[in-house]
Amino acid sequence: MLSLSCKTAIKAVVYLASQPADSAKPSIKEIAGFIDASEHSVGKLLQALVKGAVINSTKGPNGGFYINEKQKEQPLINVVKEIDGLEIFNECGLGFSKCSAAHPCPMHQDYKPVRELFRKVCKQKKISDLCATVNGGLSYLIG
Repeated sequence: MLSLSCKTAIKAVVYLASQPADSAKPSIKEIAGFIDASEHSVGKLLQALVKGAVINSTKGPNGGFYINEKQKEQPLINVVKEIDGLEIFNECGLGFSKCSAAHPCPMHQDYKPVRELFRKVCKQKKISDLCATVNGGLSYLIG
C-alpha cells in the first residue's frame, strides 16, 4: 500500500523523533546511513516533509533536521499525506484504475476493510507512539 519512498520517510521521521532534544541535528548523510537508504532519496523526502511542516531543518555549520515536541504529536497520516498523498487509501489492491464498488476487482471486498483499517491506524498513531517503541527497545528501524 505505501510506496518505498513513504516507508523510507516514516523511518526517517521516527529516527528524528527518537533523537534526544539536546543532541546535534542529524544530517541527510547520517539519517540515510542509519535507515540504510540513498542520501539522494532521503534528501528529497526530507525536503518534502519540511515543506509540509512535518519536520524542521536548519542551515549552517550546526544545521540538520529535527522534529519538535508538537510535531511528534501529529498523526502518522501526515507523513503519508506529504509523500504518497491520501489517495492511496482509495487505490485498488491490485492496482486497477477503475476498481470501485460498482466495478470491483477480484480482491475488492477483501482489500477494502484492510485499507480502511490501515487508514484508521495512520490517523490514530502519533509519531511519538512509534518512536516510543524504538526508544524502549521494543521495535527497530533497521532490519
